[in-house]
Amino acid sequence: QVQLVESGGGLVQAGGSLRLSCAASGRTFSSYAMGWFRQAPGKEREFVAAISSSGGSTYYADSVQGRFTISRDNAKNTVKLQMNSLKPEDTAVYSCAARRGGPYYSPSDYNYWGQGTQVTVSS
Repeated sequence: QVQLVESGGGLVQAGGSLRLSCAASGRTFSSYAMGWFRQAPGKEREFVAAISSSGGSTYYADSVQGRFTISRDNAKNTVKLQMNSLKPEDTAVYSCAARRGGPYYSPSDYNYWGQGTQVTVSS
């Protein structure tokens, strides 16, 4: 069982930066691949980024490639999402998720979810 708690969301102007954090409970955090997803009002939840259990492999949606960076610290049971050059279309509720095994792109492949944190980018 893994419990996830996100933090770091907020309101930022276009072009600005935010860093989201996801704190995980449990002693087996290093066994889980982690993902960040987002959901804007009226839209489906979409993949943003994922990282393998060791942190050695990362994956990004085309829409955030080059602007967002996912990282993890297995000693601290945390995963972060550094978001730079934010755009109004990045506005959404961002959630972290965990799954055993390799990272995947579909929300349905993840077993554990945080409650989400709101990110709002003003133009």
